[in-house]
Amino acid sequence: MRVTNSPASRKRRKRMLTAAKGFRLKRSKLYRYASDAVDHGRQYAYRDRKTKKRNYRYLWQIRINAAAREAGLTYSRFMEGLKAAKCALDRKVIADLAATDATAFGELVTLAKKALKAKPAATLAKA
Repeated sequence: MRVTNSPASRKRRKRMLTAAKGFRLKRSKLYRYASDAVDHGRQYAYRDRKTKKRNYRYLWQIRINAAAREAGLTYSRFMEGLKAAKCALDRKVIADLAATDATAFGELVTLAKKALKAKPAATLAKA
């Protein structure tokens, strides 16, 4: 006698069609096309989770650079100053401060400038 494992097969196909809910035309109705569409969609989602992180970091760098240049520093010099001052804020927080709280960002700029002035003396003392 032929065994089809029907309940498991039906459940697997139903799960795939549920995942394809919202797709258009036969991509949401027919298993064969829905399976392809869901597989492609999951590949794009995996890839773009990484791309999203990259894009946000790029956006934060642009915002920090714009605000730092208004204060008379470039992005790289500003970040170098913060690193020398041992500031533990990440780019996400700094970009948010640059966009929403100008006084707090100004404090960071003065902190970075002080650290940059003190840095050459520290480097000469080590040598």
